[in-house]
Amino acid sequence: MAAEPIVAIRELSKVYQQGEINVTALNEVSVDIHEGEFVVLMGPSGSGKSTLLHIIAGIDRATKGSVLVQGINVANLNESELADWRNQNVGFVFQSFNLIPVLTAAENVELPLLLTSLGRAERRRQVALALELVGLGDRGHHRPDQMSGGQQQRVAIARALVTDPTLIVADEPTGNLDAKSASDVLTILQSLSRVSKKTVIMVTHDPKAAHFGTRSLHLEKGEIVAD
Repeated sequence: MAAEPIVAIRELSKVYQQGEINVTALNEVSVDIHEGEFVVLMGPSGSGKSTLLHIIAGIDRATKGSVLVQGINVANLNESELADWRNQNVGFVFQSFNLIPVLTAAENVELPLLLTSLGRAERRRQVALALELVGLGDRGHHRPDQMSGGQQQRVAIARALVTDPTLIVADEPTGNLDAKSASDVLTILQSLSRVSKKTVIMVTHDPKAAHFGTRSLHLEKGEIVAD
């Protein structure tokens, strides 16, 4: 018997209102994503891939349809519940690294843990583990301006990992990186999927980046046209 999907999306639609006009970003999308998959969302600009990622991650809300993550219908959560759910279940990696310049790498990675009940010693242990996983165990005391773009993105991945989330969502994570740094970052995400059984969902325009995933979903005009 097949395992239950970790993410179950059913007839998901998102319509934005721009003045008098309704713009359909997603049109009745249905898809299952399983534990340990590295799913790549591809498609032209405006195809709905970032909208889909943001709805799965609880950053945006659908107009209709459902998103179940580990059996919880994210659409039914109020704003406070949604914020708690995101902090416990989703690790975010974005194109711009979103690190706080005055904080060290370790302090940036620790930020999501400050919203938990963990004590200082346990927070530091988890930060050290996360930095070790991305190959930056010796760079915890460096600030972002003392690191390369690739290293900063690895710090961002460590920050995404540190709460041991159900999902890691990445929106164009290699968009600001050179080819070598991009490959390093994608290899880490691939390893998290293969070795740590993390479920990774990534938006990218880059076909080379897509090869690191286990599966690609191609969106056009708000619909999945190829899997």
